[in-house]
Amino acid sequence: MPKGWKNDKKYNEWIKSLKEKFRQVQLKAAVKVNSELLNFYWELGKEIAEKQKEAKWGDKLIEKLSKDLMAEFPDVKGFSKRNLEQIRRWFLFWNGYFPIAQQPASQIIHLLTSIPWWHNVVIISKCKTPEEALFYVQKTIENSWSRSVLTHQIESGLYERAGKSITNFDKTLPKPQSDLAKEMLKDPYCFDFLAIRDDYTEKELENDLLTNLTKFLLELGAGFSFLGKQYKIEVGEEEFYIDLLFYHVKLHCYVVIELKTGKFKPEYAGKLNFYISAVDSLFKTEKDNPTIGILICKEKNKTIVEYSLRDISKPIGVSEYKITRELPEELKSSLPDIKDIEASLNEVKEEKDND
Repeated sequence: MPKGWKNDKKYNEWIKSLKEKFRQVQLKAAVKVNSELLNFYWELGKEIAEKQKEAKWGDKLIEKLSKDLMAEFPDVKGFSKRNLEQIRRWFLFWNGYFPIAQQPASQIIHLLTSIPWWHNVVIISKCKTPEEALFYVQKTIENSWSRSVLTHQIESGLYERAGKSITNFDKTLPKPQSDLAKEMLKDPYCFDFLAIRDDYTEKELENDLLTNLTKFLLELGAGFSFLGKQYKIEVGEEEFYIDLLFYHVKLHCYVVIELKTGKFKPEYAGKLNFYISAVDSLFKTEKDNPTIGILICKEKNKTIVEYSLRDISKPIGVSEYKITRELPEELKSSLPDIKDIEASLNEVKEEKDND
């Protein structure tokens, strides 16, 4: 620790002002705990970054600052050395983004201080760019995600998947519903939570998704209300069955989902168009927006999908799904070879036989 900290007038004045600021924050905590605390953290991160530029304070500043603040506020966990480093990192992560951001800095800071501190830490720790991070900040606010749900959404790559489906929404839906509907869709959908055999059928896929309905709804996104599977409708005195029928409470419309375990075929779009027309006629009221169809298939060719949707009159989006079973290469390399496993089992058997 550098000598002379105790008699450093600038440092003493600064630490005194920090203590006073934090006391003021504590007085307001009962009303606006998170917002006030994170605004304090923002200013603290800014001041730490500025003062670390001064050569005589340098890298030891955070360690010294942590000890002094924790001595003054022993019940406050936020002044650990690790958390002060996170506060500095949080400020620097966003501060460099402001000159190129489309939103004013004050507006972004308001968003950041609207979510819990450890949500912010998760976001800057796992996101590569401020644009990606801002996406998750906004989604957290919109959907009231817990930290575990936020972590899951980042690790499943929601930012890369959201709004990437091939659709005809621009031609078949009015704005702003077309934009909102596109944001609702993902490509691909991630069904890693399924425990399903390799040669599964469409019925087995449907059943397994509904067995894991909570996780399936989480993957679909906020707003989906499940109405039924193999939902029976009658048209022209004949019975037809929709794979999955939902109502979307934010878009105020019915959503028809068809599942296909193989590659996309043009006739799938025609069948889904028929189902959407039927739901519009049978269930839709004046208060409802046009019904939307989502076709989720194992594989698709972009050009074939675009041609298939070109003259379709109803709003349809086409996405793929994935079920990841293979281990990452770095984990594969750490696992024993099958021959080693067999040899070990033989050794255990021999030991038992000798006992």
